[in-house]
This record gives sequence, C-alpha cells and structure tokens, in this order.
Amino acid sequence: MEAYTDFAAVYDTFMDETPYAVWGTFVAGLIEKYGISKPVRSGESQGKELSEEYDTAEDSEQALDEEKNLIVELGCGTGSFTQELYKLGYDIMGIDLSPDMLNLARMKSAEAGYNIMYLEQDMRELDLYCTAGTIVSVCDSINYVLEDQEVIDTFKLVNNFLYPGGVFIFDFNTLHKYRDVIGDTTIAENREDCSFIWDNYYHEEEHVNEYDLTIFARCDEKDEVFRRSVETHFQRGYTLEEMRQFVEKAGLTFIEAIDADTHEKPDDNSERIYIIARENGKRI
Repeated sequence: MEAYTDFAAVYDTFMDETPYAVWGTFVAGLIEKYGISKPVRSGESQGKELSEEYDTAEDSEQALDEEKNLIVELGCGTGSFTQELYKLGYDIMGIDLSPDMLNLARMKSAEAGYNIMYLEQDMRELDLYCTAGTIVSVCDSINYVLEDQEVIDTFKLVNNFLYPGGVFIFDFNTLHKYRDVIGDTTIAENREDCSFIWDNYYHEEEHVNEYDLTIFARCDEKDEVFRRSVETHFQRGYTLEEMRQFVEKAGLTFIEAIDADTHEKPDDNSERIYIIARENGKRI
C-alpha cells in the first residue's frame, strides 16, 4: 500500500470538485438507517481518553455512549470527508497511512476550529483505544489493499473494533471500472500553481490498476519555479461478489450493497459500490 507524498500537497486542488458534502449527507443517512451512532451537540467528547477508568455506573454508561457514537474513518486523506461528518454533528476520528495527508488534515481542522483527532495508521494494522459505533471508508481507499487475505484481515480488525451492533460502511471501485472504463488512459490537468499527468495502466492477470503520477508544483512564486515529482500507486478492482465474501469471511454480517452513483441496487455497469455490514460476535 502506497502513501501519498508529493501529491498530498496538491491533492485538494485537484479534488476541489469532489462532492464531499453530498457524500457526507448520503453516508449520514445510511448511519441513521442502519447504524447506532448518533450526532452529538458538540465535539466535546472528541479526543477524550475513552480508556480511562470510570468510578460510577453513570460514568460507565457515558463511556459506552461515547464509544457507540464515535465514528472512525479509514483512509481519511486530507480530512475533507471527515470534516463533513463532523459538521453534521458526529464525533469522528480520521486514520490514514500518509503523514503528509494527515498534516494537511490537521491544519484544515485547526483553521476551521474543528476538534478532530487524526491517527497515522495502516488500516491493515488498525489499532484503536476503544470500540466505535461506526467505521467508514470512502473514496476507494479499500482498493489500495491488493491481496484477498489482507482485505479479509482488515475487515476482521474492523469487526473487532466495532461496538456491538455497529456498522461498517465503505465504498470500492469495481473491476468493471478499472478494466472497462479507465483502462489504459492518460489524464492531464493544469492549474495556475500546479499540474499533473496521470498515466493509467490496467494489469488484467492481477486485476490491478497502476497509475503513475507526474506532478509539477510551484515552489517559487516569484521566479515561477516548478518542482517535478513522480509517484506510482496501485489499486485492485473487485467484484461485488468478492467483496461480499470478504465481508462474510471476516465475520461481519453483510447488510446491503448500493450503487454509489444511482443509489440503486448495483449491476454489471456499477463503477463504485457502497457496502453496509454489521458487527458480529459481541454482546453488550
């Protein structure tokens, strides 16, 4: 799994048309429909040490409520989606592998006055200090996990850290999207202070999508000096049936799959799919 480095600095620039607010509203609706987490009035519980000892039954009940209402986002990047759920009143924590992305997420949250905790972790080694009522992952972060067993093991960790009855909501890009829609293409975009060339290659045997990013970012505004950097990333395409099997092999209970674009039942033309799964195995 690769972490964004140089691209992190210009990520938000090139993702400025991404409908994070729309995604946030949609995912919040799924949490309301299927989940147990509720919005809180403010972020006062954010960042508290939920592992601390509680002296009374009332305090213990409060601690359980805090865990039940906590949302953890895997692959949060620069925190744009994290902030949308925070603005909707949820107590949320962001987790990402890239320190560069997390630094930007922390800066953005501080500037907005949002009290959000961010942790640097690989989702394949998820290690929380408490359970969470909801775990989410959007913007195809799961596709960065390339091996069947690694996906299953990641989902097992999700199940382990979910509060009893909690839900896991994630999206993924389908095999159809990488193979038939994106394929072997080149995408280029130019802005005033930065530009990139995205060379995309699809590897049929492994079902892996490789993209090579060449980034030109202004590093000296006065002299109009641009720095060139290159990153290579890999994502694997999955079918709905594969993802459903991974969910069930991890011990989670599969609830529903939804086409991310139509919000209807997925079909062979679906490019991105949401899956909702429920924690299984714990009792309060």
